[in-house]
Amino acid sequence: MQHAYDMAHAAADWLRARIPAPSAAAVLGSGLGALADQLEDAVQIPYGEIPHFPAPKVSGHAGVLSVGRLPGRKTVVAALSGRVHLYEGHPIEEVVHAVRTMALWGVRDLVITNAAGGIDGAFAPGDLMLITDHLNLTGKNPLWGVNDDRLGQRFPDMSHAYSPTLRRIVQACARDLGQTLRSGVYAGVMGPSYETPAEIRMLGHVGAAAVGMSTVNEVIAARHAGLQVCGISCITNLAAGLSATELHHDEVKTTAELARERFLALVCEALERFAERPER
Repeated sequence: MQHAYDMAHAAADWLRARIPAPSAAAVLGSGLGALADQLEDAVQIPYGEIPHFPAPKVSGHAGVLSVGRLPGRKTVVAALSGRVHLYEGHPIEEVVHAVRTMALWGVRDLVITNAAGGIDGAFAPGDLMLITDHLNLTGKNPLWGVNDDRLGQRFPDMSHAYSPTLRRIVQACARDLGQTLRSGVYAGVMGPSYETPAEIRMLGHVGAAAVGMSTVNEVIAARHAGLQVCGISCITNLAAGLSATELHHDEVKTTAELARERFLALVCEALERFAERPER
């Protein structure tokens, strides 16, 4: 059985032989794959062609790596259209494999996006939320077990899991674009069932502003590997007990599509400014 480092290293070497690593990559969540479609002169690689990349099975996750220029700009970025989830039955090593591959390929900044349910009473479907911190409630951690020092140090500091520098850049982008950008703590749960109203009340009491079924383990692996991380949630629905209608995945995709233009404008501007900032 191959180790996580060996698998990520093989994938990174495979990519490096074909495409130079861009400085930034974005993981695109449910219904948020529009960024990949907008990249210019893009090279598109199905996940199935990249060593050890598992294929997503959830609707709204295309399973394609696109590398190209931001629309109308010179900056080249990588866009990962879709991810695999713990609730699909994947081992956690597969869930974070793409993130580790990005780090070993040479990416330095990672934008993690997701569709999330809004818990904060001020939020409405279609809002964009800058993630300030997270609660890992999945019951899993990608660093469990013997540490591989080639991937990162044994006890990574998560005080700034979401880079304050990148967050300030995104906030400035939103102001300049005239957008309202929410902010708050993201609670990552296992899924795949939506939460009960009682669970949502509990999450609200412990400080969560939004909830979803991804992101947190990817962020832990990314920070372990030395990546700078920025997280953005699209609030696609109000969480259980806060809306008169039942929750459905089709609503997630529909609302994400309505937020498409604002999401694209914000993420493209942020990625451009990330690339322009001085090297660490």
